[in-house]
Amino acid sequence: MSIPREGTSLDPWYEQYATRTAGLSGSEVRSLFAVASRPEVVSLAGGMPFVSALPLESIGSAMERVMTDRGATALQYGAGQGTPELRERILEVMALEGIHAGVDDVVVTTGSQQALDLVAKLFLDPGDVVLAESPSYVGAIGIFRSYQAEVSHIAVDAEGIIPAALTERIQSLRAAGRPIKLLYLIPNFQNPGGVTLSSARRLEIIDIARSHGILILEDNPYGLLWFDQAPPQAMRSVETDGIVYLGSFSKTLAPGFRVGWALAPHGIREKLVLAAEASILSPSVLNQMVITDYLTSADWRGQIDVFRGLYKERRDAMIDALNHYLPDLSWTMPGGGFYVWLTLSPGLDAKGMLPRAVKELVAYTPGTAFFADGAGRQHLRLAFCYPTPSDIREGVRRLSTVVRQEQELLETFAPTGPIDEVPADVRLGSHVISPPPNLS
Repeated sequence: MSIPREGTSLDPWYEQYATRTAGLSGSEVRSLFAVASRPEVVSLAGGMPFVSALPLESIGSAMERVMTDRGATALQYGAGQGTPELRERILEVMALEGIHAGVDDVVVTTGSQQALDLVAKLFLDPGDVVLAESPSYVGAIGIFRSYQAEVSHIAVDAEGIIPAALTERIQSLRAAGRPIKLLYLIPNFQNPGGVTLSSARRLEIIDIARSHGILILEDNPYGLLWFDQAPPQAMRSVETDGIVYLGSFSKTLAPGFRVGWALAPHGIREKLVLAAEASILSPSVLNQMVITDYLTSADWRGQIDVFRGLYKERRDAMIDALNHYLPDLSWTMPGGGFYVWLTLSPGLDAKGMLPRAVKELVAYTPGTAFFADGAGRQHLRLAFCYPTPSDIREGVRRLSTVVRQEQELLETFAPTGPIDEVPADVRLGSHVISPPPNLS
């Protein structure tokens, strides 16, 4: 029996894929890594933590102890929910943000990205709607699309997602008969905008979601990486039944371990475990044991303080460089995390400008990566987490050269195509007049 060979010359199986694969597309962030990793390029694109600041000897000692004392167990299959020892340590981490829960409420995952995928798998049918900030995390948008859901962006300002805009969108979608399944939020030092949801708004958003029967997905990889003052306590600290909380060791320890977790209400938690077991059987026991040993034996709180100081210095270097080289533009002032959201002059296109920026040996992430509808051309994300302060200043200087060239071209020639103006209430950078105030 011959196998039918339909499709394209590059992929003969093209016609055989499931319809949901249409939602799989290359991330603009990921596609930058090949270029940005060149040593001559100053990359302000990727949100890579500065793992060189870790106490590598302590981590190495933890690995050695695990292999010496419990090597056979570490290299074996484990429970789909994760080891009880690590889940105990995770409770200690979450307690720093006001969360109190039980060991059985935590599900360990292969990074919080897998937790995102599992929640989407459990809740999303084709045509469902996920509400998300405007802009939002590119990895989450990709997951929601892969399950054939629609991402509907809600306006954001300096205090985070706007409650009135959220209510209005829910009402309009419900009036159109659209099923809304999730409200996805990054409340602390948001990726990519850098803003933090205010304490008062957290309560408002919880009330809105509860009254409309919408599950909140609270994604919090950056909450402990604050600079001058801690953000408000986690939304999950005041609401247990309507929130799935996602955490990760990728930003506060190292992404190479690929260990995250979900804290979920009982019914959801049980289904998460079943979905995780169906997907990967169990998360890495070895990596869980190494992290458990590290959290037990090392000063991990002190190490987070080290990261705070390091990232604050780099944020300050970026803001100083923006003030010096691009004072006519606007940007957010993050009180923690990894990112600054930059707003270009009207008529400039961050995505179209990127090839010229790479030619000038600087890379950034265009704002279009963070919108499901192709918006964001007037914005770009700058990451200050990985490059040194001197490299950050040089990167912003190179970027300013590109921006000035684009501005001169715009003044000389008409734009090649109209760019829709972003309303002021959804333009994250618009609330900052240079020099920007400290919004932390």
